[in-house]
Amino acid sequence: MFRGLSSLSVDSKGRIAVPSRYRERLAGMAEGALVLTLSPLDRSLWLYPLPEWELIEAKLADLSDFDVQSRRTKQMMRGYASDCQLDGQGRILLAQELRDYAALGKEVILLGQGNKFELWDAGVWNEQRDAWLRAVGDDAGEPSEALRSLSL
Repeated sequence: MFRGLSSLSVDSKGRIAVPSRYRERLAGMAEGALVLTLSPLDRSLWLYPLPEWELIEAKLADLSDFDVQSRRTKQMMRGYASDCQLDGQGRILLAQELRDYAALGKEVILLGQGNKFELWDAGVWNEQRDAWLRAVGDDAGEPSEALRSLSL
């Protein structure tokens, strides 16, 4: 499971250095093979270890092509999926198309989300986080059934 937030820099070649606390685990999972794709929900990227991506891809395959939202999700997630490999220094190359989609600048946030990471432009992440925190004080509506049953 991946958790925590890391501030990283994108180098001149479009690479990020994965924090050392994750490298050994990622190297042990399919020898450091990763898949980077876009989030269909926002302007972030999702980074999966290959075995986790294969589970997601199987779930996507089960979705009907005749359901418009399902088809769009498959097109976006599969169509933009980019294979990555940890290099000897623990870096991965971020595909230009994906960097453009997420408007990644030089400073990015890597956010552990259990089976995957989210990758955000640092400025966009800070704005989004602040908006979420402001919404907590607003009338955000009733929590979903899943959240009501969650005990933290």
